[in-house]
Amino acid sequence: MGGRLTQSERRQIATGLADGLAYAEIARRLDRPTSTITREVTRNGGPTAYRADLAHRATQQRTHGRRQAAPRGAQASPQPYGRDAQAVHDYQEALTTVYMISGLPKLTSSPS
Repeated sequence: MGGRLTQSERRQIATGLADGLAYAEIARRLDRPTSTITREVTRNGGPTAYRADLAHRATQQRTHGRRQAAPRGAQASPQPYGRDAQAVHDYQEALTTVYMISGLPKLTSSPS
């Protein structure tokens, strides 16, 4: 099959976790590599906090953010303090996912 996990597959992962199945068994049932299931669950709250809908939404946000890349030919501006732009981006994604999983509501900005 390959490709990204579907929302239906994520629901099956959540059901498998609730039933106490091992990652390898869930992977077999979905015809996916065990590493895919392991990464999916780890990235989205772990075996006790995994929620299919939140995981799907977080993935959509991550993939949407990647599509907004700089136009071809444009060079990225250097990051302050010698930071690695990709590492900063990865950290922002991970932190956003943690906030979403923990149920933190979206914050609105106040006018300055």
